[in-house]
Amino acid sequence: MGDLNPGKHFLKTQISYGILARYNIDSRWAVKLSAYRGKIKGNSQSSSFLSDRNLSFESPLTDISAVAEFNFLKYYTGSRRDFISPYIYAGISAFFYDPVANGYSLRSLGTEGQQIGYEGRKPYGNISVAIPFGLGVKFSLARNLGMTLFWEMHKTFSDYLDDVSQTYYLNSKNINPGNPEEVLSDPSLNHQPGMERGNPKNQDWYSFTGLTLTYKFKIHGSRKCRETKF
Repeated sequence: MGDLNPGKHFLKTQISYGILARYNIDSRWAVKLSAYRGKIKGNSQSSSFLSDRNLSFESPLTDISAVAEFNFLKYYTGSRRDFISPYIYAGISAFFYDPVANGYSLRSLGTEGQQIGYEGRKPYGNISVAIPFGLGVKFSLARNLGMTLFWEMHKTFSDYLDDVSQTYYLNSKNINPGNPEEVLSDPSLNHQPGMERGNPKNQDWYSFTGLTLTYKFKIHGSRKCRETKF
């Protein structure tokens, strides 16, 4: 969700995958480290905001998150009594991205004049941080097997996941059709410098929705919880 998709959840959803490790502190609290890999994409034609821009992108996205989880009910993987609980969580994440269009890295081209320092703009990086938060339901499937259904949002501190943020910097009449930097800056060829290309006041978001399967390992030295009933 960003300048090419201001408000539609699940628009152009893509497949993702990953791994996680969770440490259960007690029946209510846990901490989790996860790494997910996926792709985000979008175009201005599917947006109600400046749909005539003819802008589009897609980007691989790798997210590494650390979160704290709170179970609303007591929960243990392997328990027959405390085998299900809704939960919420929040934490911090780092993510890697690189928006592309027509086979070109948009970040390298500087489509809003970053490469020439237009109005003091500087090239953006391909690494940023976000605040992940979400909710879900945990299920115990067997003695050592658990499952969760979840939905999490990531509030980023970047406005360039889609390579769109501020204003146009070229006069469309002077754009060289053979220069991808210029053409991908204004594919519709109908804008002037200073015209709105994006909204720099709103930073981008991304989300993951899915299912996880976990296997419970016994940590050496840990004692079996006395509340668990089999």
